[in-house]
Amino acid sequence: MSSAVLTTRAAVPAPVPRHFANAGWYALILPAFLLMTAIYVAPILQVLAISVTEPTTGLDNYERLLTNAGVQRAIVTTLRIGLITTAIALLLGYVLAYVVALASPAAQRWWLLAVLVPLWISVLVRAFAWVTLLRRQGLVNQGLMNAGIIDAPLALVWNELGIVIGMVHYMVPYAVLPMLASMREIDPRLLAAARGLGASRFTVFRRVFFPLSAPGLAASGVLVFIFSLGFYITPAILGGGRTLMAAEWIKMQILDIVRWGMGAMLATVLVIAILTTLAVFSRVVNLKRLFGAGA
Repeated sequence: MSSAVLTTRAAVPAPVPRHFANAGWYALILPAFLLMTAIYVAPILQVLAISVTEPTTGLDNYERLLTNAGVQRAIVTTLRIGLITTAIALLLGYVLAYVVALASPAAQRWWLLAVLVPLWISVLVRAFAWVTLLRRQGLVNQGLMNAGIIDAPLALVWNELGIVIGMVHYMVPYAVLPMLASMREIDPRLLAAARGLGASRFTVFRRVFFPLSAPGLAASGVLVFIFSLGFYITPAILGGGRTLMAAEWIKMQILDIVRWGMGAMLATVLVIAILTTLAVFSRVVNLKRLFGAGA
């Protein structure tokens, strides 16, 4: 029997080192990594190079962040509109996600369809639709005037208000989905237990439901704010060229004025701002888990 045991043990292969075992996985993802590098990383590095070499080598373009009123105005406008859009989208998105999370399974399917349908419509179509609704002769102004609420058309478009309305409409679905994923992870028995201990509905929401859904709220805030920083089509159409956000200012520098260095400089600043935002919030919540990348 001892010889049989020795033979069986001798037949067991030696464990493969971990780095050799992972080599196959690395080989599988290598083509995708090289493709992503060629498509994303290389152009970003080229933009960074242009920002410090055009029109002369140095940091002159970045010095204009402190001296050029046009750059500063574009940055402040972008941050202001981005923060307002994020706040409103989070408020509306949280209410909608809360309703969906507590609805019956059949109602949830219809609610989710209503949330997702706007994502299937072109952003260009939606922007022009808002122009039709908000312009001086649009349905909103005409309806208010016919109802006797106002005497003259309101300035609802070609300004920051129109941009915020269009951007909030676009961003609400992106705010709803991460919050809904977080709310669905809340155990209903916790809410029932709190109610059983005598807590009111508002207390249950304030002390149990809201704290447990806060990570989803933070993730939605990051997602919406990052999208808002680089938004172009909606601000360009609803702003009418009168309110310049960063993306439209970059387009103007590169295509209209042909100052590649200035445009590349602000593009680099946007990339750095986005990466910094992600780095800061990744220390607050587990963004990978919330965005579906694992625990």
